Amino acid sequence: MKKFFRLFLCVMTFLSMGLPAVFADEATHQLVGATLPAWSIIPFVGMLLSIAIVPLIKPELWEKYMLHAAMGWSLVFFIPFAYAYGIGEAWFRLLESVLLDYVPFIVLLLGLFVVAGGIVIKGTLAGTTKINALLLFIGTVLASWIGTTGAAMLMIRPVIRANEWRKRKVHIIVFFIFLIANIGGCLTPLGDPPLFMGVQRGVPFTWTFHLLPILVLNLVILFTVFILLDHYFYKKEIAEGRSPLAEEEEAEKEPLRVEGAHNLLFIALIILGVVSNGLLPKMFPFFADGAGIPIYQEVVFPYATLVEVVIILFAAWLSMKTTKKSTRTLNEFTFAPIAEVAKLFIGIFITMIPALILLKTHGAQLGLSQPWEMFWATGALSSFLDNTPTYLVFLQTAGALGATSGIATSVGTVSQIMLEAISAGAVFMGANTYIGNAPNFMVKSIAEQSGIKMPSFFGYMGWSCAILIPTFLINMIIFFW
Repeated sequence: MKKFFRLFLCVMTFLSMGLPAVFADEATHQLVGATLPAWSIIPFVGMLLSIAIVPLIKPELWEKYMLHAAMGWSLVFFIPFAYAYGIGEAWFRLLESVLLDYVPFIVLLLGLFVVAGGIVIKGTLAGTTKINALLLFIGTVLASWIGTTGAAMLMIRPVIRANEWRKRKVHIIVFFIFLIANIGGCLTPLGDPPLFMGVQRGVPFTWTFHLLPILVLNLVILFTVFILLDHYFYKKEIAEGRSPLAEEEEAEKEPLRVEGAHNLLFIALIILGVVSNGLLPKMFPFFADGAGIPIYQEVVFPYATLVEVVIILFAAWLSMKTTKKSTRTLNEFTFAPIAEVAKLFIGIFITMIPALILLKTHGAQLGLSQPWEMFWATGALSSFLDNTPTYLVFLQTAGALGATSGIATSVGTVSQIMLEAISAGAVFMGANTYIGNAPNFMVKSIAEQSGIKMPSFFGYMGWSCAILIPTFLINMIIFFW
């Protein structure tokens, strides 16, 4: 795999040498936005279809060659783009996406994955409906305070262990993704990156508490559906002779306790790193105005982001050094899930460049002026694109609508209900697909490593369309109509 990655870089460099040496500047950036054709998103669509279809047809082949697919579709984007707009512009867009978006994104996931993988909730957990609902609720509450990724990585293994005795457990993991990996992260800016980006643009830190009524409604709906569904499957398990605890296990119940709890300090350190990225430019002139390390033309790696990356990697290193190997063994910890996410999302981040350019250029021309329109537009795109740039584009669109009252941001005044619609759409609808939010794919990968046969890409969308879309329709009618 390393050889292929080196070959990919060599091919990119070689091709670049034969392309017109047009350097990126502001005029070129504007030209790209104005002239980029809609069909330029074909590589991105191809990447998504590869994720959706190939694992169904050739799962072993996909597992072996997923990085090849990601790099291949990236070249399908990069070569025509560089030929049309010049190698300078192509490298600018590539480095902007990979260094400024992908690197902080994957470092954060890696840090939380490593640290949470060092925490084990030990003890006898019987996967009854009551216990499952309680575990999902705890994870959902944690998601707003340690991030959806942190909460998902902390809770997924206890949930899997509690339900090892079950034959039917796919629905538990699906609701885990709905609640912990997505919807639960809406209550604070620490829960999901789009909300923190809002804080950096002037949205008050505590403003997200306005989403509490929507969150409560969604939790009532989803937990009601989950409890009814899980109880139905639970009765079928019991009727078929399976039991949460065998007789010998019943006699030797182990009290609940947390092993590796010191890793909670490292989670706090990671959160500090994320928060510092937003606060340092406001507190110290050295970090202000995008100050950073010049990389290529206008691409600058901000010092504040560098501090965040260093803190997160340091926390991960401390976790690996201070956590017993036996603790990680109990968690069945391997780097395979994060490696899979890293391979797939490098292709997604590169191939979605044209989609984000088109969205940024033409977003204000979409005619979205009603809260329900913003809710569905932000949510639909956040289901397939990274929800942070999607949130920022529609926040900027809302700021240009000329609201006279509401939340004063750096992109203009945004009405309260419009900001709620954009925020809810970005956070909630990341649950609609496996790629809507990075923890989704990590949870899927960990579940499959534990022997749970998860739904395909479209199979999962069947669950989300049946359960989440009606829930979001209720949200629209009650809150955004």
